[in-house]
This record gives sequence, structure tokens and C-alpha cells, in this order.
Amino acid sequence: MGRYKELAEAMRHGKKAILVHSNADTDAIGSAYGLYRCLPDCTICACGGVDYVANVVADKLKIPLTDEYDPSDYDLTVVVDTSSPELLSVSVPEGSIVIDHHIPTGKWEGMRVFCDSRSVSCCEIVAEIIRETGTKIDKETGLALLGGMLTDSGHFQFSNSDTLRHFAEIMDEGGVAMDEAISATRANIRMSERTAVLKTMERVKFERVGDMIVASAVGSSFEASACRAVTSAGADVVFVGTQRDDLFRISARATQEMVRRGINLGEVLENIGSEIECDGGGHIGAAGLSGIGDVEAVLGMCVSRTMDSFRHIKADMGCGPEL
Repeated sequence: MGRYKELAEAMRHGKKAILVHSNADTDAIGSAYGLYRCLPDCTICACGGVDYVANVVADKLKIPLTDEYDPSDYDLTVVVDTSSPELLSVSVPEGSIVIDHHIPTGKWEGMRVFCDSRSVSCCEIVAEIIRETGTKIDKETGLALLGGMLTDSGHFQFSNSDTLRHFAEIMDEGGVAMDEAISATRANIRMSERTAVLKTMERVKFERVGDMIVASAVGSSFEASACRAVTSAGADVVFVGTQRDDLFRISARATQEMVRRGINLGEVLENIGSEIECDGGGHIGAAGLSGIGDVEAVLGMCVSRTMDSFRHIKADMGCGPEL
């Protein structure tokens, strides 16, 4: 029996809670909704809230979410798109199922973990599970899955050929047009986000090695949006952090060219997180780090590690050391 079939069978019976990480993104909500649509007796628990785009998608598709979770109310808990238990705002019982696509962190001890880090989005894994249940992917489910694939691939900037094949198959099966998939995730940029990003841009610092630029900044909110703005302005790797009392959070992004050259942000932030006992990791070109500490000091570590990587890349290109 294949692993997708095994997963589908393991989740077929009983009352199930499907958990997403705090400030859940569209990939998490799309994955949870895909399981909700194909499995009986499910509840989607978003105890730590959802981000703005995911909330827009949930409203458009009328995805039922609850912010309450008591494990004793369920026969099985399924966690989706979550690389570490620290990203949840609640604790889950041993034996819960974890379905993920991030670089493994090894922190899900006692859980039944299925992780395929080759998948660009968790929604791709869920699409395979849905097919193993014998359920047809209808239009509503297709829109949710495609939304997750679009956002986690950076609208295909970080996709691979498998992602594109999965996307086309779901479009055909669900009868979804491309403009409908894009429209499902389209959200108006709020004034608070625009002003926060512009203020962050004022604080950007950068370093360079050869033709490679790494930038960093301390912002007030909307770290991911600020990262996109700074890369659009010309940076190759960006780290944007925020500080709330003793807690910090950092979002990181790299261009696809830097990924091709060997930058792996998920690995960089996971290593730093291990050193300072914080939670870090993610994808090759997009990752995050959070915990207790000084955000400026941690940003300095991120920039330093990236500069080291830049120097190795430049040396491998035969350009000699940076003076």
C-alpha cells in the first residue's frame, strides 16, 4: 500500500480535528479544506488565527473555521503544513498525524509524520490523498488547493515541473479557469500594510559580495510583504524582523536565481534556530524564525551567514575572495 493510500485509510474513520499553524497561510487553509471536503466528520481548527490572504480565501469559499480545540473531543488530530509543534498555539496528543512539506525539523516526536519536502506546497500532497479516497476534486476544493499552490510557489516563481503538472490536473478535474484561481487569492492591500512596508523600506540596510546583495530591516508588521518589496527593489536575499517585548519574528526571502546558486534559507534559519534555541526553518527560498531574543542581533546572524554563503558562491564561480 502506498503512503498516500495509507494516509487516506488512517484518516477515514472517527471524528477528526484538522489543525493549522498560527497565522495560517493559504496553503495551510487550502490543505485543511481539501481534507475536510473528502473525509467525513472533520473540523478545521485555526486556533492561532489566519493571515489576511487566507482569510480572504476562507470568506470567498465559505470555509468553516473554529478557534477552539479540545483533543478529548476528537478521535484523531491531523496537523497540516506545520513543520514544528512550536508553530501551533495548542498542544496535540501523541499519535496525531502530521502532513507537511517543509524541511524536516525532527520535532514531531511521538507523532505519525508524513513529510515530502520535494513538494512546493502542502496542497499538492493533500490532492494526492484526496484521489486515494476516491473523491473527485470539485470546483470549491480545487480553488482552495490551487490557491495554496499559487501562494506557496510565489505564483510559480518557486515551482517545479511537478507543481505545474499537479496544478493543471486540478484545474481540469475541478473545472477551474486560471483567472478564477488567481481571483480566489486576490486581496486588496490595506492602508496599514502599505504604510508598514514603506516604513520598513526606510530602515533597510544591505551588504554585498560581488553581484549579490543581502538586505535586512526591522519593521513593525507585515514582514513577508516587506520582504517582497525589498527583493523587488533589487536585493537577492532579504530578512525582515519584528519585535514584541521579548519575542521576535523574522521572515526571509531569496530570489530564484539565488536558490539556483545554492542559497537555502530553510537550512540557514533552522541552523540559527538550533543555536539560539528558537524555532526556524521553512523552504529553500522562503523561511521564518521566531522565539525569544533581540531581533537586531538575530538579523545580524542571518546577514552574516548569508554573506558567508555569498563568498562561497563567488569562490566557486572562480572570482576569488571578496576584498
